[in-house]
Amino acid sequence: MDDSDLHDRITRSFEAQGLMRLLGARLTHVEPGLVRIALPSRPEVSQQHGYVHAGATSAIADSAGGYAALSLFSADDEVLTVEYKINLLAPGEGDHVEAVGTVVRSGRTLTVCRLEVFGVRADERTLVAAGQQTVMRVAGGSRGAPRSGPS
Repeated sequence: MDDSDLHDRITRSFEAQGLMRLLGARLTHVEPGLVRIALPSRPEVSQQHGYVHAGATSAIADSAGGYAALSLFSADDEVLTVEYKINLLAPGEGDHVEAVGTVVRSGRTLTVCRLEVFGVRADERTLVAAGQQTVMRVAGGSRGAPRSGPS
């Protein structure tokens, strides 16, 4: 699969996710084994102190890791999150937060990804969350799995 096919496949799946659309998240970078998702800081995704809510931070991290894994699977496979753990290291603040999902090991059934979320203000990046995720390959998108990316 060439890079444009990969990008198109991941983009179509990402755009089918209602939660990412509701949050206002954008897919900003796709390459094999690495995906970035940006979420603008706005009142709708904030918690009571004005920081980006941990739920929104976790959601984009989960999707970034899941799509990083999916980027290494065959075109008819899908992915489902099995588990993830995230440590919140600093308040989510800046112009936007950016989740980076990176595949650590892609296996036949399970794939492990590193999750990082940064607060971004101009040229300054602050690590606000770090974690790890395990996702499961769903062959052919069957077995009742949704036909659109990480969950």
